[in-house]
Amino acid sequence: MTKLYLVFSLLLMLFLSGCAKGYSYPNYDVIAPKVTCKPKRKNIEKFLKEHLDKPYVWAEEGPYAFDCSGLTYNIYGQMGVKIPRVAREQAKVGKYVPKHGLKYGDLIFFGSTNKRSKYINHVGIYLSDGWFAHASSKDKKVTYTNFKDEPIYLKRMKICRRYLSEDERKLFMTCNGKVNRAKTTTVAHTTPWQPGMVVPKKIPR
Repeated sequence: MTKLYLVFSLLLMLFLSGCAKGYSYPNYDVIAPKVTCKPKRKNIEKFLKEHLDKPYVWAEEGPYAFDCSGLTYNIYGQMGVKIPRVAREQAKVGKYVPKHGLKYGDLIFFGSTNKRSKYINHVGIYLSDGWFAHASSKDKKVTYTNFKDEPIYLKRMKICRRYLSEDERKLFMTCNGKVNRAKTTTVAHTTPWQPGMVVPKKIPR
């Protein structure tokens, strides 16, 4: 009986050691999204519709909750486009796009209203006619916003980048400075925020 108990305990320990660690806020482990499709603007649209109204949770990159750069990291990652995890690093990669030249799927990076400041703390995906999608810490969800309704975003806009060419035949992954790429993992090793959990209100700084 004792030997059987020891064998059972050993097997249980081995099983638990192979499981993902439980979720704790904030979860700074970066979960790499699985590549599910090709880089196409229609796929960006599809993913945005799937993620609309999902909660904003700091340091999450899906699949159930996102922060701003987690949303862009997830969507482009599912198309096989490997961009950095955080907004300030994402802004260093890709083709520079002027504000008046924005196309669907381009990323818009925001900071403070101080024109001299180059610090970036937010990112959104441009749609059309002044609309962009983002995981909003203010609205606590993935949402659509228009510059006309919230002109503060125009004052906060710092730079725009394009990763996908207009004809969708090539990628613009030019590096504009030193990029610090985060170590990634999978859901087999870490647990993301799950539906039914409390949505944290405080953003750690």
